[in-house]
Amino acid sequence: MTINNPTKESEGSRNQAGSRNRSAWILGICFGVVLSFVLAGALWLSAGLGLSQLMGILRGGPPRINVDQPTVVRQIQQLQRLETVSYTMDKIISGEHANAYLPKFLAGDRLLLVVHGEVVGGIDLAGLGPGDVVVQGQRVTIHLPAAEVFSTRIDNARTKVYSRDTGLFSSPDPNLESEVREEAERQLQQAALQDGILKTAAENARATISSMLKGFGFREVDIR
Repeated sequence: MTINNPTKESEGSRNQAGSRNRSAWILGICFGVVLSFVLAGALWLSAGLGLSQLMGILRGGPPRINVDQPTVVRQIQQLQRLETVSYTMDKIISGEHANAYLPKFLAGDRLLLVVHGEVVGGIDLAGLGPGDVVVQGQRVTIHLPAAEVFSTRIDNARTKVYSRDTGLFSSPDPNLESEVREEAERQLQQAALQDGILKTAAENARATISSMLKGFGFREVDIR
């Protein structure tokens, strides 16, 4: 005669049921974590790229451009005075005051100045108007303002008086050094213009703006 033990059978059933519940609970947590990451990624793409671009990515095609002409104009204008080139130079500049009746060694005043200066060029994009930007799908055409010299500065810390000769019967003119510095600024700017600072400024500006617009998603950028 076989005797069944109902207590042991019921305990085994409870253990199996508990194992199934734990497995289902673990699977549910894993599924919830994966779903959370998927939803977070979808929200990030939607916020950063726009719904049309998100749909394009999900379809496997290229993202669609959703940047209109006023937005392009506003983004470029925010760059304002775009400094794109800095021209530095060391130069010796001379200046003198002479007497019309006496020789220099008696009444002259001569100064040699070793000048270190910087000329900065770029494009003032605040003047860009709506008529200067044309958006056609994935192509954008920009007509930039002309390049210009923003500033010509002398580095006072690196600019020194090399020599000064004053006549026997004269005293140093307090205005001579200021006049030489003004002449130095003029010569620095002239040298920068001769070396093509405006051309370089325009080329660098086009490269900077082109990179920015391609970052918006435009495939063709024509900057004139």
